[in-house]
Amino acid sequence: MALKRILVTGGAGFIGSWFVRYLLKHYPTYQVTNLDLLTYAGNLENLADVAEHPNYRFVQGDICDTTLVTQLMQETDFCVNIAAQTHVDRSISGPGLFVSTNIVGTHTLLEAAYRANIQGFLQVSTDEVYGSLGPTGAFSETSPLEPSSPYSASKASADLLVLSYYKTYGFPVYITRCSNNYGPYQYPEKLIPLFILNAAQDKPVPVYGDGLNVRDWIYVEDHNAALDAVMHKGTPGEVYNVGASSERNNLEITRTLLARLNKPESLIQFVTDRPGHDRRYAIDSTKIQRELGWTAKKPFDEGLADTVAWYLNNPAWVQGIRDKDADSILAV
Repeated sequence: MALKRILVTGGAGFIGSWFVRYLLKHYPTYQVTNLDLLTYAGNLENLADVAEHPNYRFVQGDICDTTLVTQLMQETDFCVNIAAQTHVDRSISGPGLFVSTNIVGTHTLLEAAYRANIQGFLQVSTDEVYGSLGPTGAFSETSPLEPSSPYSASKASADLLVLSYYKTYGFPVYITRCSNNYGPYQYPEKLIPLFILNAAQDKPVPVYGDGLNVRDWIYVEDHNAALDAVMHKGTPGEVYNVGASSERNNLEITRTLLARLNKPESLIQFVTDRPGHDRRYAIDSTKIQRELGWTAKKPFDEGLADTVAWYLNNPAWVQGIRDKDADSILAV
C-alpha cells in the first residue's frame, strides 16, 4: 500500500497526539493532517514539539461536519479515526454527546472516506465493547459485544458501522480494540494521571468500590506501534485486539503510585462505585502478534515510572489544563 497523505482525527488528544508524532518520526515522507475539534481533552500543547513540522497540518473542526470532512477526504490516502468521547463517567451523566461524536461522527468520516475511495480506514476502538469478563480467560476478536456503558455502547455501534462498509461495499476498513492506555499527555480525569497529581499534592485519591476492578494496561507508544502494524500490514475487514498482558487491579495501581511518590496509603478514599462498572478486562493479542508481528515492548513498571516523572516534571502542562477547563476534575 503506497501511502502519502494521512488524516488522523482526534490528533490533539492523548493517543492521537502520540500517533501524530509517531507517524512524523517513522515516516518522513508522509503528510499528516490532524483534524480535532479541541474539546476539553484536545490540547495543542500535546503537539507543541511538532507544530512547525513541514509535514504536519492542523485543522480545527468537527468529525460530524460533512462539508469539512468531505473536503479533507479528497486530500487523504488513509484515515485513522481516533476522535472520540472516551470518559465513562461523562457518558453516564451525558450520553447524547457520545452518540453524536462516536457514532454519527464515525459515520460521517466513513461515508466521506468511502465516497472519496481512499485506500483505507482504521477505526481505533476499545476492549470495553466486550463488556465485563469473569475471573479467568481473555477477550478474543470473536468475543460477543456486550457493552455496559453509553460510552462502550457507542463504540460498539461505531465498530459495527465500520464493518458494514466492508461487508456491503468492500471498502477497506480495519478495527483495533485496545486495552487501557497510560503515559504522558493523558488528560487527568483518567485514573493514573489523576492519582499522580492528587497524591503529589497530598489530596485524596478516589478509588471506586473495593478497588478490585482489573484492567490490562498498555503504554501508549506500544499502542501506536500496533496501529502502525494494522495500518500497513492488516487485512481489510479484520478486527485486531491490542493488549500488553499486564493485568492490574485499581487498588494495586493506586498503592504502587503512592509508593513511588512516597505518600501514605491513608490518601486512599473509597467512593461509591460507578454504575455498570465492568469488573475485569483482559485482552488476547495472539492474532496481531501472529499475523502482523507486533508485541508490546514497554514493561509496566518502567512505563509507570516514566509517566510519574513526566507529570511531576511538566507543571506548566498541568496548569494549562486547569486554566482551560474550569470544570476539570483538577480545577477543584
